[in-house]
Amino acid sequence: MTNFKEIHIGNMIEKRVTECGMDISRICSFMKCSKEEIIKMYEAESLDAEALLRWSKLLEYDFFRIYTQHLILYAPPSPEKSNCKKTALPQFRKNIYTREIIDFILELIESGKKTKLQVIDDYRIPKTTLYKWIEKYRKTTHMQT
Repeated sequence: MTNFKEIHIGNMIEKRVTECGMDISRICSFMKCSKEEIIKMYEAESLDAEALLRWSKLLEYDFFRIYTQHLILYAPPSPEKSNCKKTALPQFRKNIYTREIIDFILELIESGKKTKLQVIDDYRIPKTTLYKWIEKYRKTTHMQT
């Protein structure tokens, strides 16, 4: 299971490179850098957006989504009214949950780390949404309330 709280993007990129079996010379050519620079990126906890975009294209994987999932889980929308609601920037729906997020949430409940009520409160997931996930993805009746 992916840890969305503590992200080490270099490790995740290296894991994806291994999964794809991609040759280092192809990576160096695409990224326009040396093997040593690639290794430094694998060791980096974070990368700049341009480098991450290039990795996403090369490895055909949206590494930005990892950060989006972090925001969904650990930076739920504030109930307070914000002064900067209006923006010319694109607006995105906050409640787009990937299967990984759903599995993560359900695992918290199944393992007893959190109750359903704690999940609803901590992550601001609507009660009906959570119960739909439980019904659809987990056919277990021993989940805590």
